[in-house]
Amino acid sequence: MHAYRTHKCAELRDTHVGETVRLSGWVHRKRDHGGVLFVDLRDHYGMTQIVADTDSPALPILEALRLESVITIDGEVKARSASTVNASLPTGQIEVFARSVTVLSKSEELPLPVAGEQEYPEETRLKYRFLDLRRETLHANIVKRTQIIRETRRRMEDIGFTEYSTPILTASSPEGARDFLVPSRIHAGKFFALPQAPQQYKQLLMVAGFDRYFQIAPCFRDEDPRADRLPGEFYQLDLEMSFVTQEEIWDTMEPVMAGVFEAFADGKKVTPAGQFPRIPHAKAMLDYGTDKPDLRNPLVIHDVTDHFTTSGFGLFERIVEGGGVVRAIPAPKTADKSRKFFDDMNEWARSEGHAGLGYVTRKGGEFGGPIAKNHGEEGMRVLYDAIGLGPDDGCFFAAGKEEQAAKLAGAARTRTGEQLDLIEKDAFRFCWIIDFPFYEWSEEDKKVDFAHNPFSMPQGGLEALETQDPLTIKAYQYDMVCNGYELASGSIRNQHPDLMVKAFELTGLSQADVEERFGGMYRAFQFGAPPHGGMAAGVDRMVMLLCGVQNLREITLFPMNQRAEDLLMGAPSLAMAKQLRELHIRVVEQPPKA
Repeated sequence: MHAYRTHKCAELRDTHVGETVRLSGWVHRKRDHGGVLFVDLRDHYGMTQIVADTDSPALPILEALRLESVITIDGEVKARSASTVNASLPTGQIEVFARSVTVLSKSEELPLPVAGEQEYPEETRLKYRFLDLRRETLHANIVKRTQIIRETRRRMEDIGFTEYSTPILTASSPEGARDFLVPSRIHAGKFFALPQAPQQYKQLLMVAGFDRYFQIAPCFRDEDPRADRLPGEFYQLDLEMSFVTQEEIWDTMEPVMAGVFEAFADGKKVTPAGQFPRIPHAKAMLDYGTDKPDLRNPLVIHDVTDHFTTSGFGLFERIVEGGGVVRAIPAPKTADKSRKFFDDMNEWARSEGHAGLGYVTRKGGEFGGPIAKNHGEEGMRVLYDAIGLGPDDGCFFAAGKEEQAAKLAGAARTRTGEQLDLIEKDAFRFCWIIDFPFYEWSEEDKKVDFAHNPFSMPQGGLEALETQDPLTIKAYQYDMVCNGYELASGSIRNQHPDLMVKAFELTGLSQADVEERFGGMYRAFQFGAPPHGGMAAGVDRMVMLLCGVQNLREITLFPMNQRAEDLLMGAPSLAMAKQLRELHIRVVEQPPKA
């Protein structure tokens, strides 16, 4: 007999009744029924009920053990009586009568329970992550994560992609976040950077002639944590293709992403491949107030600025005169809502840092509220007809500078959809956001800067860079969005050295700067670079959506806390003086905070 087990804890069925078996695992639960002890024995695969009574020498040992102790049980498989069958458990038709028990490892008193799904402080969960990972939901999420990655790999390989590994120690790259720097012991005063993404390497692979690359790539960014972005490191499905248009990339990746989601959606609806809407960035910002729209929400924002150029509602008229805009967010079928519903929305907007959210009520065709009173019955009727609102529909208004109004309108659209229960349930709704701006104005640096990926191809090529206002140039840049989350980002790349130099010159960098910072790419483009493009999809966000959780901590093995600390391993930690000397580094003491 095997030293530890003849079967796993999820294997035994009624066909095994009468067999002598050996199981090993953790003591999950104990139930003492006065001379009869029931123990749920758990391993990675599942659970088996163990029974010990006064006839079993295992009884006193099991009674004395704490939960989560590791044991080996030798016993006989018995059928449960009809009244005690547990239909929710795969092994629920049988139990194992314990003939003997071997204690492999005793557990101390637990700092958090493993059985059950009680909420516990983040600090406790992360410090004792090895216990947290034993809990059923988190354990299942991690297994599901692995299955999702395996399915993704399979689908990529099936359509002709090959996985290549790119370097972890590399040079700093302008990906929009801070680099993690690694000091070089051999080259004093110089630093490697951990890759924010394999962007340059995957483009160089295309120049090297590999055609279809992919990788489940680790990426490192020194940025503040968020619910949908882990501090430090994350993983992405990174890919690149040669001799392709952006439309071919979309057509290639829709079946992969839709297929992975369909495989793990548990019956939820998924936008079919070939039917992902393609929404220009400018339209997304107007219709949804964000470039990450949740298409499960049917509400569409409307620009109603023209309706308030001359209006009895002086506040909006003054905003429009000053170059601002007015956006309308429908609130359908709200005739039965009280004034408090609308006032609460206004208070919510203020709590989010906005000046306020205007509104109009309508019941049986009769308008209500200060905006309607001052704008006039006829003016409101014209506005409602223009945006397709009915006699029992309310409406919210966001006014101000275009960027501010779009942000408030987008947030109000989301909240209105939630408050009115309009969000489609049990669905994954995908779309592409396309035609992103190539440049944006940096208020902090008072100059033009790249809006997104600096290696993207500008629409119009070199001629656009030389003749257009930079802020009007669009890029062959696109994002894949699902349920309000940016799931992937990509572009057709700029593979011409002269175009590359010109693109960076408009941000204030010289040709010498480009050659110094991106020498590998610059040289490569002078020796025959194919047209190429690709994208990167966030594996962590894919898994988060498919597991139905709101925080990446719930689908990650060993995450850091909100202060970017690993409480389990004690990182980051101080380096020893010898280590610092070898790396030619002196730590500068920070002045105490006031």
